[in-house]
Amino acid sequence: MRCGGRPGRVAAMLCSGGVLLALFNPLPAGAQTVPEPQLRAAYLVNFLKYVEWPGGGATATICLYGRDSLSTHLAPYEGRNVQGRELRVRRIFQFDQLADCQELYVAETDDERQAAVIRAAARLPVLTVGETAGFVQQGGALALLRQDNRIVFDINMTVVTRAGLRVSPQMLRLARDVSGGVR
Repeated sequence: MRCGGRPGRVAAMLCSGGVLLALFNPLPAGAQTVPEPQLRAAYLVNFLKYVEWPGGGATATICLYGRDSLSTHLAPYEGRNVQGRELRVRRIFQFDQLADCQELYVAETDDERQAAVIRAAARLPVLTVGETAGFVQQGGALALLRQDNRIVFDINMTVVTRAGLRVSPQMLRLARDVSGGVR
């Protein structure tokens, strides 16, 4: 992420030097002035910095599936350079659209639809991120959750490894829970 652009307070906070600590250990909700969807969007962008995909590519695409509460918060990041790749954001409605995604955010949806999208992405090099407590148990890679007025995340390393992705040890240390692997 370039510093000095326009996503406002979040960018200023992240660019002030403590990217990992500021993002992955946000202030309690009562003390923060950043709306939760904006924090979730910042997490999604920053996950791209701490995960390696096979083959690289010129773009890093965050795909959104389900209820759309983040596209307006991700819009300021679109076109920016993340790890040498141009960031793209797009909504998907069908599973055949997953091939161009590096990261897939599955917004709250019913269990059946959530399970179906996880199955569809299972063999692709896609980092699946959900927002429900059972997401990683269902086979998703990361769950971005609210706990004690904070945003925390869990990682399922079995899923990450199966997708051919590598997660930075820094990110693993900051996760609330890492299943299927070591920190």
